[in-house]
Amino acid sequence: MRNKKRLASVIAGMGALVFALCQQPFMHVYFENVKGRQGPEAMPVFNQQGSAAQVSLKDKATAQERMDAIRREAARLHIPPIDAKLDRVWKAIPGYNGREVDVDRSFQLSKDWIPGQKLPLVFREIPPKITLDDLGAHPIYKGNPNKPMVSLMINVAWGNEFIPGMLETLERENVKATFFLDGKWLSKNVEMAKVIASKGHEMSNHAYSHKNMSGLGRAEAIQEIVKTENLLKEHLGVENKLFAPPSGDFNQQTVKIAAELNLRTVLWTIDTVDWKKPSPQTIITKIANRLEPGAMILMHPTESASLSLPEMIREIKSRDLVLGTVSELLSTDRVPENES
Repeated sequence: MRNKKRLASVIAGMGALVFALCQQPFMHVYFENVKGRQGPEAMPVFNQQGSAAQVSLKDKATAQERMDAIRREAARLHIPPIDAKLDRVWKAIPGYNGREVDVDRSFQLSKDWIPGQKLPLVFREIPPKITLDDLGAHPIYKGNPNKPMVSLMINVAWGNEFIPGMLETLERENVKATFFLDGKWLSKNVEMAKVIASKGHEMSNHAYSHKNMSGLGRAEAIQEIVKTENLLKEHLGVENKLFAPPSGDFNQQTVKIAAELNLRTVLWTIDTVDWKKPSPQTIITKIANRLEPGAMILMHPTESASLSLPEMIREIKSRDLVLGTVSELLSTDRVPENES
């Protein structure tokens, strides 16, 4: 009998805890992808400062008053999607999802609304009508300027000395970068590549032998890309979607071949030129002066890059920019934000 009472007490306590958690602001607001993905892929985002995404109501608000309030907020908080486009200078620029209040879902939640508390709103993303896939085969130099994200591109074709230190910095700062691997380097450094991949970084294609792609015939250009694709899949289990041409050298044939292989050709927005061994402060100053939302920052595993990386990351974060992989940057997904 005593055990039953103790069990009942524990269950009651857990119920009270769950109820209390559900009343917290961070449980009130989440965002759903408009494509209706289910399970882990739906990736709900909780806004821990969700006051701007909640509606204040009088204590005895009727159902119609709740609906009217939701519709007013929906009109105020609506953000239209941005289509992908071709820019004369920057070439292909990805689109960016919009945001809207899911009025019906928000109203359903309002049925459990407790007077004296704010009414939560449910958001969903609105995909653009035109995406990168609709633009054809074009190089990409930057993400959408409306997306508050920046990516680090680390091209690896030689040397391992500074990779461990860079990985330590990235892990300490909770940053995931995209490593573009030269195939010949990968074939000789599989274990190092596995270490990089084990840290959660994106692994992509930097051709096989660092040749200038614009000087290659079609067959050789295909071979340069495919050999590295095969190595990425064989040794790292990677289903890659990106190609960074060595030295940034390419022509339209390169871009078309990459597209035929289901790869996007990516370049960079800001080049650290770290291979010239500039001082860390020189790199940091360049980043600070040229940094913008959507930037892709190119570096290599060099001493200059390794020494400048901590301050570079701090500078990016100080601008309220998120650091993500290149694939994350080029996606249309919205960056989680304090929706207001």
